[in-house]
Amino acid sequence: MRQERDSTLAPRVLVIDDEPQIRKFIDISLRSQGYATLLAETGQQGLAQLASKGADIVVLDLGLPDIDGRDVLRELRQWSRVPVIVVTVRSGEEEKVALLDAGANDYVTKPFGIGELMARVRALLRNAAVPADTAQAYDDGVLRVDVTNREVKLHGQPVGLTRKEFALLSLLVQQPGRLITQSQLLREMWGPTHEEDAHYLRILVGKLRQKLGDDASSPRYIITEPGVGLRFAPDHTPP
Repeated sequence: MRQERDSTLAPRVLVIDDEPQIRKFIDISLRSQGYATLLAETGQQGLAQLASKGADIVVLDLGLPDIDGRDVLRELRQWSRVPVIVVTVRSGEEEKVALLDAGANDYVTKPFGIGELMARVRALLRNAAVPADTAQAYDDGVLRVDVTNREVKLHGQPVGLTRKEFALLSLLVQQPGRLITQSQLLREMWGPTHEEDAHYLRILVGKLRQKLGDDASSPRYIITEPGVGLRFAPDHTPP
């Protein structure tokens, strides 16, 4: 009963994980930050909870006892666009790319710090809360990107971007915090026949970073996850 009452007052997070200790740890951490929680220990329970009670975000473990987490992701994506963070012990790049291409919004790899998970939850909830008609601009006082009017300014001065550079920046800005895979970006930018041409993207990102003053070794805006993809991280503070 507690979970249903809290869900009317706070963002609701559905946690699907078969390990009682992990489930309890995430549950306590989320509630301590003011979130309401729904808990499921199998994929079928999780899908049923999502269908009957809804959720603002899903934390999904891949190693479930009844059905693989990837199958849970594929099934829920047929009828829901709820943000999904996948929790996995499978740290290979190919696995991460496959999960993102299948519809995951982000992932954390076990073992993970609860601070990292909380940060990813906050980022995805912020992104989901931005109405579509206001997601066309970004302005932090240093960088301003106006997607609708195709204008980019840095410290108040216009930045001259090529068509491809602006298209890439627009794709990233409109999905803040989300990790977008190389194959998705290549498909959007150059078409489906260029999904393996990662060097196209590396060159373009390098040129875009140079124009934005975004140092690759200490990025402020465009974060690269090697072999996986890119994310626009407006809240990121360079190390």
